[in-house]
Amino acid sequence: MDTVPEDMCPTREGTTPAHAEPLTQYVQRVVRRVQAFDRRHPRLWDLHVTAFWTLAALIDAGGGWRNVARTPDTPVPLVLAMSLGFSLPLLWRRSHPRAVLLAMAPVAVVNAWTGAALQASLLQLAVVFHIALRRPLSALWWTTAVVVAPAVLIAVRHPEGSPDEDIVPVLMSVLLAAAIGITVRTRRNYTEALEDRARRLEIERDQQARLAAAAERTRIAREMHDIIGHNLSVITGLADGGRYAAAKSPERAAQALDAIATTSRQALGELRRLLDVLREDETGGLNPELTPQPTLTDLDQLLAGVRTAGLPVHTTVQGTPAIPPGRQLTVYRVIQEALTNTLKHAGPGATATIAFSYADTGAVTVTVTDTGRGGPFPTGTGRGIPGMRERTALYGGTLEAGPRPHPERGWRVHLHLPEEPPQ
Repeated sequence: MDTVPEDMCPTREGTTPAHAEPLTQYVQRVVRRVQAFDRRHPRLWDLHVTAFWTLAALIDAGGGWRNVARTPDTPVPLVLAMSLGFSLPLLWRRSHPRAVLLAMAPVAVVNAWTGAALQASLLQLAVVFHIALRRPLSALWWTTAVVVAPAVLIAVRHPEGSPDEDIVPVLMSVLLAAAIGITVRTRRNYTEALEDRARRLEIERDQQARLAAAAERTRIAREMHDIIGHNLSVITGLADGGRYAAAKSPERAAQALDAIATTSRQALGELRRLLDVLREDETGGLNPELTPQPTLTDLDQLLAGVRTAGLPVHTTVQGTPAIPPGRQLTVYRVIQEALTNTLKHAGPGATATIAFSYADTGAVTVTVTDTGRGGPFPTGTGRGIPGMRERTALYGGTLEAGPRPHPERGWRVHLHLPEEPPQ
């Protein structure tokens, strides 16, 4: 009915079932090659198909047509003209199928009127196939009428047996050609839908990967800010204190240097564990055990380092902490950032107070205050307070940071994490 590229399309390239028979695999490979050739050179294929059917029509016009003709004495030049009229328009059957069928219609009427009954008229079925494949299905009504009308004419003008013998076979052939075209069209649309879905899924997968990568970069940047910012602030405070103590109390200066070394090693250890997360293990996945996850049990070490740097810190606790590790990390990092800001901005003689309040439902409230200079922090591109708010938002909590109300001095950071919703 049609050229190989559109009729013979049982499978897509690369999708041949593994259990297919060798002959089936061979046929499918040949079909895919022909389809690929047709996509690269559509006009060359159309010329090939048109030339084949033109040659067949001319061969039949050489004398074979008289075996089925109702009037064998039809002039040969007219037979040749009608053969070319049926075959040559096939060159445009894919691009303009309706125009091709309308161009064949007068030839089909002459063929029926003269009683030549050329078999080349069956080439109209190829055009019917393309109309069903490419045009709205409503076009099949007038297409059927155009193809069946010459059969009715030949049955009336040159009767031979029952009229049904002339009309029914043509009608059934038209319906079969249309059904094949609709089937190929449905399969093609289904394949295109699958390809579109695969493309959209691939795009969605890439977007999810980019979002995950962005979230991971944000998390790593937040962790590195907390680790480096806090430890460098402690080291700076210790170095300043050691410099003043070096002249009057060498022992205190040595203690400051020891504290600097300890703090530096701790910072390097945390950074190493953080950066190790970026390396894939031998199985190709990430090793989550290397992720730095400080908990509330590490607060004592954090507070000891801050006190060594010269900032007195007092704590009060209400309730018993019973929160998961993720929330513990948030509490730890918020306290770390608040104390780091106090070290950098509060000035000499400042003190800090941390008040913990744990509820039986799992909610936690932490308030960090200091007695420093207060006032707004210098504006810039820092990640401190935004990072604290991002961590808090992950658990639906709230964070307030700002100067303490007059007449009090200093800065206040208030963290509240609500009760964890049931899983």
